[in-house]
Amino acid sequence: MDGDGQVGKGRFDERAFRAEVREFCANGIPDELAEKIRRHAYFSKEDRVQWQRLLHARGWFVGDWPVAYGGGGWGPVQRLVLIEELERAGTPWLTHFGFSFVGPVIYTFGSEAQKARYLPGIRESKTWWCQGFSEPGAGSDLASVATFAERDGDHYIVSGQKTWTTMAQWADKMFCLVRTQRCERRQQGISFLLIDLRSPGVTVRPIQTIDGIRHVNEVFLDAVRVPVQDRVGEEGDGWKLARFIVGRERLLVAELGKARRLLDRLTALGLELKDGDLPLGETPAFRLRLAQLEVQLHSLRTSAYAIAQDMERAGGAESDASLLKIRGSEMQQAILDAVISALGATGLAFQPEAILAEFAGEVHGLEEAPALIFDHLYSRATSIYGGSNEIQRGIVAKAQLGL
Repeated sequence: MDGDGQVGKGRFDERAFRAEVREFCANGIPDELAEKIRRHAYFSKEDRVQWQRLLHARGWFVGDWPVAYGGGGWGPVQRLVLIEELERAGTPWLTHFGFSFVGPVIYTFGSEAQKARYLPGIRESKTWWCQGFSEPGAGSDLASVATFAERDGDHYIVSGQKTWTTMAQWADKMFCLVRTQRCERRQQGISFLLIDLRSPGVTVRPIQTIDGIRHVNEVFLDAVRVPVQDRVGEEGDGWKLARFIVGRERLLVAELGKARRLLDRLTALGLELKDGDLPLGETPAFRLRLAQLEVQLHSLRTSAYAIAQDMERAGGAESDASLLKIRGSEMQQAILDAVISALGATGLAFQPEAILAEFAGEVHGLEEAPALIFDHLYSRATSIYGGSNEIQRGIVAKAQLGL
């Protein structure tokens, strides 16, 4: 979406800002990182830290934070433009747990001591965070969290298990939902703690996923001592803080730039591959599928920017973010289903090791086939994380039908 976007008390020129981000992605990326982008290599933690610090040096990494906390005071539209263009360029995925989730929670609800202690490390990518929400019996149903924190003087004693914890293997800290009181209404009695993963009693174990790359983990908490000063908000505020985070998360799940990049790659495959004697892109079935995906992506993008603009004006509705999460995840899956279909036999042999930077072997089929198959496999998770699509449909139904 081109044109001007309203941001806070000022304005930004959306067209000029979009062009600035594209120019930086084209010419401002260090050579080694640019080569990994070209090869569709999996980015290490060091790659991601380097990239986030480059963005921070331009004032973009925490651009949507208030100026008082080192940000630029951007609104949701400018933030969405930045994320869209970075995704479209294939740059390292920004690890949102720190700068997009717990950072805003701390500067909105935290104490002055917490702001001084934690915000600088998040801004400068010195402290790596993960999100401790899901549990074996409480995936998308966060009100069912069972990890318990018992008060012991100036500490909580925390015991329980978190699962599907993304990037916990790289994290220094985890922001965590814990139950501090057993209440009849499940959403009550939940608190929000900041836990040092180097504390005695913390164990992080990998969960093997279908794409062959370690993303998610189980985190076991065995009588972990957490200072009371590392509780954000009051006891029982956890549900409110979790909803604050989830609303921000669902605007990101649309991944408009990634969808655009993959759809462009699908178009290119139509020119490169053949169906018998015809280029694949000239077959009626391929053309119809591509046209349908183009229309769906245009509709999703229009909706995403409309929701971002509503968020700037009035905060937006939770059901809007849920609708965007549903359509965004389904869009990714639909595009990647079409990509795998286009690859045909080339897409049968997945080489997860081929997306690692140190890989020096031979790729079977197209050079980028392993990365495309990896994206396809990983996309199965998009309709689950951030609250499964079944949960999102329930939120939409309650909001729209008054249930």
